[in-house]
Amino acid sequence: MATPAGSHPASPPAIPGKAAGAACAAMAVSYVAVLYAPTLLLRLPPATSLRAFFHRRFVCAAVSSAASVLATAALLGVWSLSDSSKALAVFGIRSDHLLEAVVIPLLLTSLVYAGSFVARLWVMSSSCGTDDDGVGVSCTEKLARWMQTSLQDVMVWRNYVVAPFTEELVFRACMIPLLLCGGFKMYNIIFLSPIFFSLAHLNHLFELHQQGCNFMRSLLIVGVQLGYTVIFGWYAAFLFIRTGNLVPPIVAHILCNMMGLPAFSSPRTRGVTSLAFLAGSVSFFCLLFPATSPKLYNARLDGCSCWHGYCRWS
Repeated sequence: MATPAGSHPASPPAIPGKAAGAACAAMAVSYVAVLYAPTLLLRLPPATSLRAFFHRRFVCAAVSSAASVLATAALLGVWSLSDSSKALAVFGIRSDHLLEAVVIPLLLTSLVYAGSFVARLWVMSSSCGTDDDGVGVSCTEKLARWMQTSLQDVMVWRNYVVAPFTEELVFRACMIPLLLCGGFKMYNIIFLSPIFFSLAHLNHLFELHQQGCNFMRSLLIVGVQLGYTVIFGWYAAFLFIRTGNLVPPIVAHILCNMMGLPAFSSPRTRGVTSLAFLAGSVSFFCLLFPATSPKLYNARLDGCSCWHGYCRWS
């Protein structure tokens, strides 16, 4: 948390570890359960279109996120902080060091997708100049069409706006301060907190089954998703604790949703994709700690609010 010289912000009060864990579990369950509230609790008729269906879910996710923020604020005694900026900073919502919080994590996360970028650029270079029907069109015009179509696509808003912002707000900005104040060690939080994040994706098993997918196939699909969310959860929690800022995990979340699983190889690029992936991965792990140093994201670290844990990072 960035603090002006000479000030010593009050740390949120400690809470029992069991209470912190129970609160996190309740938030994870409520984040998913509220998605089904319109039809199960409010008895509203089923949505008549995909757009209407996701609009309902967007509202439900916003309500659940707001409830989690209020519950966290009450448990941590955030209301006692006289300065609203300090209260928001408890959740990593800050306006200082914004450029660093966007650019550095974006570049760091991009290293994992070096192979994906090579493969996609290779495809784009071969298809640029024609549209899907083979009609000549400039690359700029093709990009403009894609952007216009994306802005009207409800799935784009779901994957790149609503999900990253609400999930990071609940599963990082609310849960991590609770667990830190509950006495959990930072590395335990980084590796164990994604369990709550993964639980919020178990509803996909039920939804796939409803869509007619057989149980074993559904289990395999959801298993892969859970493995991916656990790995990403480790990284997002690490970013939040190291920087004390909510922006880095949101930026990483958006990029990961856009790119999907990293490309390890591609038959079209003759090994270039694999080489780029290997180089990017090595660079990512070499730069992981230097690029997330708290000094890059905070004006000063002495006298810091120790729920962030800055004082215990070497």
